[in-house]
Amino acid sequence: MAVGERQRESGSRRRAGGRVLVLLLGALLLGLCCRAAAAAASERIRYAIPEELGRGSLVGPLARDLGLSPAELPARKLRLSAEKQYFGVSGESGNLYVSERLDREEMCGESASCSVSFEALVQNPLNVFHVEVAIQDVNDNAPTFSKAALDLEITELTLPGARFPLEMARDADVGSNSLLTYQLTGNPAFTLDVKESPDGSKRPELVLERELDREKQSSFELVLTAVDGGDPVRSGTVQIRVNVTDANDNAPVFGKSLYEAQVRENVPAGSLVLQVRATDADAGSNGRVSYSFGNVPDDVRALFSVESESGEVRTAGPLDFEEKNQYSFGLEARDGGGLTAHCKVQIDIIDENDNAPEITVLSVSSPVPEDAPAGTVVALLKVRDRDSGENGQVWCELSGEAPLSIVASSGGSYKVVTASALDREQASEHRVTVVARDRGSPPLWSRASLVLEVSDVNDNAPVFEEAAYSAYVAENNAAGASVVRVQARDADAGANGRVSYWLAGGSAGAAAYVSVEARSGAVYAQRSFDYEQCREFSVAVRAQDGGAPARSSTATVRVFVLDRNDNAPRVLWPAPGDAAAASGASGSSSPSGPFEVVPRSAEAGYLVAKVVAVDADAGRNAWLSYELVQASEPALFRVGLHSGEVRTARAVSERDAAKQRLVAVVKDHGQPALSATATLHVVLAESLQEALPELSERAAGADSPAELQFYLVLALALLSALFLLSVALAVLARLRRAGPPAVLRCLGAQRFSVAGAAFPADFCEGTLPYSYNLCVAPGRALAQPAWPSPPPLPVVPAEDLLGAEPCGKPSPSISAGAGEPPADPDAPQVCKPARSPSFP
Repeated sequence: MAVGERQRESGSRRRAGGRVLVLLLGALLLGLCCRAAAAAASERIRYAIPEELGRGSLVGPLARDLGLSPAELPARKLRLSAEKQYFGVSGESGNLYVSERLDREEMCGESASCSVSFEALVQNPLNVFHVEVAIQDVNDNAPTFSKAALDLEITELTLPGARFPLEMARDADVGSNSLLTYQLTGNPAFTLDVKESPDGSKRPELVLERELDREKQSSFELVLTAVDGGDPVRSGTVQIRVNVTDANDNAPVFGKSLYEAQVRENVPAGSLVLQVRATDADAGSNGRVSYSFGNVPDDVRALFSVESESGEVRTAGPLDFEEKNQYSFGLEARDGGGLTAHCKVQIDIIDENDNAPEITVLSVSSPVPEDAPAGTVVALLKVRDRDSGENGQVWCELSGEAPLSIVASSGGSYKVVTASALDREQASEHRVTVVARDRGSPPLWSRASLVLEVSDVNDNAPVFEEAAYSAYVAENNAAGASVVRVQARDADAGANGRVSYWLAGGSAGAAAYVSVEARSGAVYAQRSFDYEQCREFSVAVRAQDGGAPARSSTATVRVFVLDRNDNAPRVLWPAPGDAAAASGASGSSSPSGPFEVVPRSAEAGYLVAKVVAVDADAGRNAWLSYELVQASEPALFRVGLHSGEVRTARAVSERDAAKQRLVAVVKDHGQPALSATATLHVVLAESLQEALPELSERAAGADSPAELQFYLVLALALLSALFLLSVALAVLARLRRAGPPAVLRCLGAQRFSVAGAAFPADFCEGTLPYSYNLCVAPGRALAQPAWPSPPPLPVVPAEDLLGAEPCGKPSPSISAGAGEPPADPDAPQVCKPARSPSFP
């Protein structure tokens, strides 16, 4: 009969194995298609898969559930952050896969629920999502007994109906997979009964059905089978050996079926947890009770010990609330006759604040641009405290002066965000410390340092050290000489702070004078400057950085050209050409150039002529002084140091030669001084008629063709003057009959200068260091007519006398050659003052 039962059991096991395979395949397909819908909590994704899935098995489309398309994955950089990587994510599809073996019993023990939580991180922008994968139990563990065989000793006097508790089997699975039923192989002397404990567990008991007779059968061998509720079912067996003994009719009895105790974690090994007690009514060895563990896991034996005689349960190893907060196991009491009793012990571990918060930096966005708006996420943190209750409640703060703040997120995550605008120019990096504290007593804390670099954006324009620069450059400088160096600073970094310089306009034509070097800001002269042409100019220099878009600023550079004594004085009168011609006559004092007639009755201080010279330079370089360096009679004439007026130094005497030659030098005050000479011929005669013989006599003895030509021209001019004078006298005679005209007021016995009308046209250039009255007359007759006393001569500005022409335009009235009569013989003589600046 037993053999038939074994065959039926073998066949049922084969059929069960087939069902197990089918169920495993179904569970696998279910896990591939099953994923949890998005949870009500924000940013949490849930999936559910069965345990023991192979590596590479699909968990769910994580990227799609996060709202990411495959095209976005390279830029968003989806990755996982977890303490232990059970899962991985595909960089191409974004699907979540199994990367490690999932054993629910190893991961979660006897917990009713089992799940793995981790964070999914994405970049650009930075965000964190909480993912939870529930691990569903499959029936992969068969019920097991702690012993291969159970030995029972039953006295032959035991009455039918007596019950003998048996060891319970353990199944590591949970839920319906761990629900056990017991079966006993058939034997007429014993039956199996299952007693349900208050906690829902079922304990098998062996029930004696009939009286035993040791002399007939001294032992029995039974097989107890434990079957779980999985699909397919799994089972485990244990052999029961029953020895029939003489009278031990009382089994031990525990005072409680359940003993409960609480103990703090981290108590030292050997600490007393609780004490169980069982009594036996028998006497002697049959009433002596010993205690031992029942069928308990190995971790319980590693952490607790039981004294076999006293029943004291003590700690054998360190207890850790964070690993397991409750232990439940069975104890057995056995008397000397082999009778046993069982009780259950439940020990709750009380948490202590022995774990500081753990800070994990999930991601740091560094560097962050300085124009990032307030609220930009720069770091993601996860803070975890393994304690429970208040000991596990954590709050975080930032220490350090930085424009950052920390914001709590879901699932123990924190975001470090910018609290205000960043400025790289004030701080290129920010160092802060994240401090996490729990609410235990005393509180524990931990810290983590964050370094945030701030990247530059082009938010600063170059700034010149000066808004306007002034440079002073002496004229006649070399082309390419340095004029000035401008410098602008840009507070930005890299290309944003790299400054280049350009010319951006200025005064007319200034760009042709200077150039600027793009890198250094040095301004160089393009050409040699001439003070007389340009005394100052300005250019605008633009400084531009290398940012995008570029920023710029402008500064003005004013260049002042300093004068150098590079222009010698220029003699305007006597005309330099005539003076040169006069000086070309060897050893003669012939008045072949301009000459002045001085009456022999002239007293000391008589104004003979005025040397007129200008200097194109400025300042001291244009201050002119006059000196008489050569004269036929040195004591007869003198020249004004600053006015250039040639006057008689004494009264003219009859002994003085009729022809006098004067050479004056004009010097400026530059360093070194430059000079020019002027030659003046003077004829001592009371009238022009007296001077003519001297001129004619010299002309007759002249050998050179130049002198002959000069005298011919002079004679022609004199004849023309006499003719014009005759015409004028005829006109005046007619006008006199009608009364003296007002236009003749200037006619009188006034001395005049023959060369007075030869004043050069460019009189307004440079400086005129003199002040004098110039009298010009159209001509003089040899015989002075007797006119009534003329009225005072009118005094008018020299500009009107010289035609009031602007600088650079010749005046028609002074363009005539020396000795040429005026166009209008009736024009009156006019005396006009000429002004010049005073000398210091």
